[in-house]
Amino acid sequence: MRYVRILRDNAPVWGVLEGESVRTLSAAPFEGVSYDGKTLSLTDCKLLAPCEPTKVVCIGKNYFDHVKEFGGPVPEKPILFIKAPNTLNDPEGEVHAPDFVERLDYEGELAFVVKKRAKDVKAEDFADYILGYTCLNDVTARDIQYGDGQWTRGKGMDGFCPIGPLVTDEIDGAHADIETRLNGKTVQKANTDLFMNKLPDLMAFITASMTLEPGDVVTTGTPAGVGPMKPGDVVEVEIRGIGVLRNHVV
Repeated sequence: MRYVRILRDNAPVWGVLEGESVRTLSAAPFEGVSYDGKTLSLTDCKLLAPCEPTKVVCIGKNYFDHVKEFGGPVPEKPILFIKAPNTLNDPEGEVHAPDFVERLDYEGELAFVVKKRAKDVKAEDFADYILGYTCLNDVTARDIQYGDGQWTRGKGMDGFCPIGPLVTDEIDGAHADIETRLNGKTVQKANTDLFMNKLPDLMAFITASMTLEPGDVVTTGTPAGVGPMKPGDVVEVEIRGIGVLRNHVV
Protein backbone atom coordinates (compact mmCIF):
# COMPACT_ATOMS: atom_id res chain seq x y z
CA MET A 1 0.00 0.00 0.00
CA ARG A 2 0.91 3.65 -0.45
CA TYR A 3 0.12 5.68 2.65
CA VAL A 4 -0.13 9.47 2.85
CA ARG A 5 -1.09 12.07 5.40
CA ILE A 6 -3.10 15.01 4.11
CA LEU A 7 -4.77 18.12 5.43
CA ARG A 8 -8.58 17.84 5.41
CA ASP A 9 -10.80 20.46 7.02
CA ASN A 10 -7.67 21.94 8.62
CA ALA A 11 -6.88 18.64 10.35
CA PRO A 12 -4.37 15.92 9.41
CA VAL A 13 -5.76 12.56 8.29
CA TRP A 14 -4.18 9.38 6.99
CA GLY A 15 -5.07 7.98 3.61
CA VAL A 16 -4.23 5.31 1.09
CA LEU A 17 -3.17 6.55 -2.35
CA GLU A 18 -4.81 4.62 -5.17
CA GLY A 19 -3.82 6.06 -8.53
CA GLU A 20 -4.78 9.75 -8.36
CA SER A 21 -7.26 9.28 -5.52
CA VAL A 22 -6.82 9.23 -1.75
CA ARG A 23 -9.11 6.99 0.31
CA THR A 24 -9.00 8.45 3.78
CA LEU A 25 -8.66 6.42 6.97
CA SER A 26 -10.30 6.68 10.35
CA ALA A 27 -6.97 6.14 12.15
CA ALA A 28 -3.27 5.60 11.57
CA PRO A 29 -2.69 2.28 9.78
CA PHE A 30 -0.30 0.77 12.32
CA GLU A 31 -2.79 -1.86 13.50
CA GLY A 32 -4.56 -2.31 10.18
CA VAL A 33 -6.35 -0.21 7.58
CA SER A 34 -9.78 1.21 8.43
CA TYR A 35 -11.36 3.38 5.71
CA ASP A 36 -13.75 6.17 6.71
CA GLY A 37 -15.71 6.04 3.45
CA LYS A 38 -14.38 9.26 1.91
CA THR A 39 -12.29 9.67 -1.24
CA LEU A 40 -10.45 12.79 -2.42
CA SER A 41 -8.60 13.68 -5.59
CA LEU A 42 -4.85 13.82 -5.01
CA THR A 43 -4.72 17.17 -6.81
CA ASP A 44 -6.99 18.64 -4.14
CA CYS A 45 -4.82 17.40 -1.26
CA LYS A 46 -2.03 19.10 0.62
CA LEU A 47 0.48 16.40 1.49
CA LEU A 48 1.95 16.41 4.98
CA ALA A 49 4.94 14.57 6.40
CA PRO A 50 3.65 10.98 6.14
CA CYS A 51 4.11 10.06 9.82
CA GLU A 52 4.28 11.62 13.29
CA PRO A 53 7.39 10.15 14.92
CA THR A 54 8.44 10.54 18.51
CA LYS A 55 11.96 10.55 17.09
CA VAL A 56 13.90 10.13 13.86
CA VAL A 57 16.86 7.81 14.35
CA CYS A 58 19.56 8.61 11.81
CA ILE A 59 22.51 6.58 10.57
CA GLY A 60 25.75 8.41 9.85
CA LYS A 61 28.24 7.22 7.25
CA ASN A 62 26.47 4.17 5.81
CA TYR A 63 27.94 4.37 2.29
CA PHE A 64 31.67 3.83 1.67
CA ASP A 65 31.77 6.63 -0.91
CA HIS A 66 30.32 9.11 1.58
CA VAL A 67 32.91 8.11 4.18
CA LYS A 68 35.60 8.64 1.55
CA GLU A 69 34.40 12.11 0.52
CA PHE A 70 34.47 13.34 4.13
CA GLY A 71 37.61 11.47 5.16
CA GLY A 72 38.26 9.56 8.34
CA PRO A 73 38.09 5.85 9.10
CA VAL A 74 35.27 3.50 8.15
CA PRO A 75 33.07 3.10 11.25
CA GLU A 76 33.27 -0.29 12.93
CA LYS A 77 29.58 -0.08 13.87
CA PRO A 78 26.66 2.17 12.91
CA ILE A 79 26.82 5.79 14.04
CA LEU A 80 23.49 6.92 15.49
CA PHE A 81 22.07 10.38 16.07
CA ILE A 82 18.52 11.65 16.53
CA LYS A 83 16.39 14.36 15.00
CA ALA A 84 13.51 15.52 17.21
CA PRO A 85 9.93 16.18 15.99
CA ASN A 86 10.65 19.91 15.59
CA THR A 87 12.75 19.04 12.53
CA LEU A 88 9.86 17.53 10.56
CA ASN A 89 9.02 19.24 7.29
CA ASP A 90 6.35 18.51 4.67
CA PRO A 91 6.70 17.74 0.97
CA GLU A 92 6.95 21.09 -0.85
CA GLY A 93 7.76 22.70 2.51
CA GLU A 94 10.23 25.53 2.96
CA VAL A 95 13.69 24.92 4.43
CA HIS A 96 15.14 27.88 6.28
CA ALA A 97 18.30 28.14 8.33
CA PRO A 98 18.96 30.82 10.98
CA ASP A 99 21.08 33.73 9.80
CA PHE A 100 24.15 32.49 11.68
CA VAL A 101 24.35 29.32 9.54
CA GLU A 102 27.03 29.72 6.87
CA ARG A 103 26.63 26.40 5.03
CA LEU A 104 23.39 24.48 4.62
CA ASP A 105 23.68 21.00 3.03
CA TYR A 106 21.26 18.50 1.49
CA GLU A 107 21.58 14.77 2.24
CA GLY A 108 19.13 12.55 0.33
CA GLU A 109 18.25 9.28 2.06
CA LEU A 110 15.95 6.28 2.18
CA ALA A 111 14.01 6.06 5.43
CA PHE A 112 11.61 3.51 6.88
CA VAL A 113 8.64 3.96 9.22
CA VAL A 114 8.01 1.64 12.15
CA LYS A 115 4.50 0.18 12.53
CA LYS A 116 4.67 -1.37 16.01
CA ARG A 117 6.70 -1.06 19.17
CA ALA A 118 10.15 -2.47 18.52
CA LYS A 119 12.65 -3.54 21.17
CA ASP A 120 15.41 -6.14 20.85
CA VAL A 121 14.25 -7.02 17.34
CA LYS A 122 16.10 -9.86 15.65
CA ALA A 123 17.42 -9.06 12.18
CA GLU A 124 15.38 -11.87 10.64
CA ASP A 125 12.17 -10.30 12.01
CA PHE A 126 12.83 -6.87 10.46
CA ALA A 127 9.97 -6.98 7.95
CA ASP A 128 7.39 -7.59 10.69
CA TYR A 129 8.03 -4.13 12.14
CA ILE A 130 8.00 -1.96 9.01
CA LEU A 131 5.05 0.05 7.72
CA GLY A 132 7.00 1.07 4.63
CA TYR A 133 9.67 3.26 3.08
CA THR A 134 9.88 6.96 2.26
CA CYS A 135 12.29 9.68 1.12
CA LEU A 136 14.08 11.95 3.59
CA ASN A 137 16.43 14.92 3.36
CA ASP A 138 18.80 15.05 6.33
CA VAL A 139 19.30 18.82 6.10
CA THR A 140 22.50 19.83 7.90
CA ALA A 141 24.07 23.10 8.98
CA ARG A 142 27.54 21.82 8.17
CA ASP A 143 29.53 24.63 9.76
CA ILE A 144 27.56 24.26 12.99
CA GLN A 145 28.03 20.49 12.98
CA TYR A 146 31.79 20.85 12.60
CA GLY A 147 32.08 23.79 14.97
CA ASP A 148 30.15 22.09 17.77
CA GLY A 149 32.09 18.85 17.43
CA GLN A 150 28.86 16.85 17.64
CA TRP A 151 25.75 16.73 15.51
CA THR A 152 22.70 17.69 17.57
CA ARG A 153 22.41 21.41 16.77
CA GLY A 154 23.68 21.23 13.19
CA LYS A 155 21.11 18.59 12.24
CA GLY A 156 18.36 19.40 14.72
CA MET A 157 17.07 22.84 13.70
CA ASP A 158 13.43 23.51 12.91
CA GLY A 159 12.37 22.07 9.55
CA PHE A 160 15.64 20.20 8.98
CA CYS A 161 13.90 16.87 8.24
CA PRO A 162 11.75 17.01 5.10
CA ILE A 163 10.10 13.61 4.61
CA GLY A 164 7.66 12.08 2.12
CA PRO A 165 5.78 12.33 -0.11
CA LEU A 166 4.36 8.96 0.99
CA VAL A 167 5.17 5.71 2.76
CA THR A 168 5.02 2.50 0.76
CA ASP A 169 5.55 -1.20 1.37
CA GLU A 170 5.66 -1.85 -2.38
CA ILE A 171 9.42 -1.47 -2.87
CA ASP A 172 12.46 -3.47 -1.83
CA GLY A 173 14.34 -1.07 0.43
CA ALA A 174 17.49 -3.17 0.17
CA HIS A 175 17.79 -2.51 -3.59
CA ALA A 176 16.36 0.96 -4.17
CA ASP A 177 17.65 3.60 -6.58
CA ILE A 178 18.08 6.99 -4.92
CA GLU A 179 18.81 10.33 -6.58
CA THR A 180 19.10 13.87 -5.25
CA ARG A 181 18.74 16.86 -7.55
CA LEU A 182 19.57 20.49 -6.87
CA ASN A 183 17.75 22.87 -9.21
CA GLY A 184 17.21 19.96 -11.59
CA LYS A 185 20.86 18.83 -11.64
CA THR A 186 21.68 15.37 -10.28
CA VAL A 187 24.08 15.70 -7.34
CA GLN A 188 23.67 12.30 -5.67
CA LYS A 189 22.93 8.94 -7.29
CA ALA A 190 23.27 5.51 -5.72
CA ASN A 191 21.49 2.29 -4.82
CA THR A 192 20.81 1.10 -1.31
CA ASP A 193 22.48 -2.22 -2.05
CA LEU A 194 25.69 -0.25 -1.35
CA PHE A 195 24.80 0.11 2.35
CA MET A 196 27.62 -0.78 4.71
CA ASN A 197 25.03 -1.82 7.30
CA LYS A 198 21.95 -3.56 5.91
CA LEU A 199 18.42 -2.70 6.98
CA PRO A 200 17.71 -5.71 9.23
CA ASP A 201 21.04 -5.26 10.98
CA LEU A 202 20.30 -1.58 11.58
CA MET A 203 16.98 -2.44 13.18
CA ALA A 204 18.63 -4.99 15.46
CA PHE A 205 21.43 -2.58 16.40
CA ILE A 206 19.10 0.32 17.19
CA THR A 207 16.52 -1.64 19.16
CA ALA A 208 19.18 -3.29 21.29
CA SER A 209 19.62 0.17 22.83
CA MET A 210 16.28 1.96 22.47
CA THR A 211 12.62 1.26 21.87
CA LEU A 212 11.08 2.42 18.61
CA GLU A 213 7.42 3.42 18.71
CA PRO A 214 4.79 3.22 15.95
CA GLY A 215 5.42 6.09 13.55
CA ASP A 216 9.09 6.44 14.43
CA VAL A 217 11.46 6.86 11.51
CA VAL A 218 14.86 5.35 10.81
CA THR A 219 16.80 7.10 8.07
CA THR A 220 19.61 5.08 6.63
CA GLY A 221 22.45 7.38 5.59
CA THR A 222 23.35 9.40 2.53
CA PRO A 223 25.57 8.53 -0.46
CA ALA A 224 28.40 10.68 -1.78
CA GLY A 225 27.68 14.02 -3.38
CA VAL A 226 26.38 16.07 -0.46
CA GLY A 227 26.74 19.79 -0.93
CA PRO A 228 25.44 23.25 -0.10
CA MET A 229 22.05 24.83 -0.73
CA LYS A 230 21.12 28.50 -0.72
CA PRO A 231 17.90 30.52 -0.67
CA GLY A 232 16.06 30.15 -3.95
CA ASP A 233 17.24 26.58 -4.51
CA VAL A 234 14.90 23.63 -5.02
CA VAL A 235 16.09 20.25 -3.77
CA GLU A 236 14.49 16.95 -4.76
CA VAL A 237 15.08 13.48 -3.34
CA GLU A 238 13.69 10.74 -5.58
CA ILE A 239 13.53 7.04 -4.85
CA ARG A 240 12.14 4.78 -7.53
CA GLY A 241 8.80 3.36 -6.42
CA ILE A 242 8.23 6.08 -3.82
CA GLY A 243 8.29 9.35 -5.71
CA VAL A 244 9.85 12.78 -5.34
CA LEU A 245 10.32 14.71 -2.11
CA ARG A 246 10.64 18.36 -3.18
CA ASN A 247 11.49 21.28 -0.90
CA HIS A 248 12.28 24.96 -1.33
CA VAL A 249 15.16 26.74 0.37
CA VAL A 250 14.26 30.23 1.59
